Amino acid sequence: MVQRFDVCNGDADGLCAVLQWRLHEPAAATLLTGLKREIALLERVRANAGDEVNVFDLSMQRNRAALLGLLGAGVRVRYFDHHAVRDIPSHPLLDARVDCAGDVCTSLLVDRQIGGAFRAWAIVGAYGDNLADVADRLAADSGIDSVDSARLRRLGEAINYNAYGDDERDVCISPARLYAVLARYRDPRELLAREGIADEIDTRRRADLRQALAWPPHWQDARGSVLVLPDAAWSRRVLGCIANELANTDPQRAHAVLKLQRADAYAVSVRAPLALPSGADALCSRFGGGGRVRAAGIDGLPAADLDRFLAAFASTHWGERAGVESNEVRRGARKAGDEGDPSC
Repeated sequence: MVQRFDVCNGDADGLCAVLQWRLHEPAAATLLTGLKREIALLERVRANAGDEVNVFDLSMQRNRAALLGLLGAGVRVRYFDHHAVRDIPSHPLLDARVDCAGDVCTSLLVDRQIGGAFRAWAIVGAYGDNLADVADRLAADSGIDSVDSARLRRLGEAINYNAYGDDERDVCISPARLYAVLARYRDPRELLAREGIADEIDTRRRADLRQALAWPPHWQDARGSVLVLPDAAWSRRVLGCIANELANTDPQRAHAVLKLQRADAYAVSVRAPLALPSGADALCSRFGGGGRVRAAGIDGLPAADLDRFLAAFASTHWGERAGVESNEVRRGARKAGDEGDPSC
């Protein structure tokens, strides 16, 4: 009997990508997901020859060894992602749909694949991934009015915020349990009408944002701003959310948000200026992180490297790589880039 596995990032983009796929192609499948920091999820899959694995919104670079192991064991793998990857394996059992353009997320790749069959969920995923302009256009083109698009944005941002934390004690609801709630509904507007989970998450999100926004900048100039937060449950939850908020309210600046995660290291979330949306991944890759051209991060920046990071951030020429990674990459192709990171 064929076993099926759906493996995804536990943020809005990952969950909404899986949800679209399973609404389009209903089948019993084991879901493997986790918090934003849990990227290396493929190594948890226990599949055999003839089984099927679908992967959504997880860095192929970080999961490469496990991916090659599954393919070598005769497992068929379908891979949707938008994180940069150096080399996509060429294998007859791998169907890789990877697009690293700055205006693409995994939910939109699945939407593209299934012909927009569950477009409202794709829009939720795009809003959650801070692609508000893209999501706004897609909503308008789909006949979704401004009131409903605002509700979908709130839902996407709430789901995304819920993925951040050191462990599940930090978040409102585990991503796996949240997916089970989302999967009851073919349209997210029906979910909003019937469930209170989005309101519960959003209330905590707004409270955490208020704390973070009250924190004074560590450094800023006309081109960038750096915020350094203490280690607390609220800061662990708000790390990606506050980076997006700052990017949206101050689009001419780049933004870096750092959180002390232990005495000798920081978690870092970087956003390129929305006006010049590229360069974040290149900066973070210099310090062992990575991600996407407009949003990237570092899982553990040594405290001793803080000044060096701040100098590199201040001197980054944002926007110089815009448009470089714009084409979809399928099985057997190659693309330069860096791995994803949980802080992006």
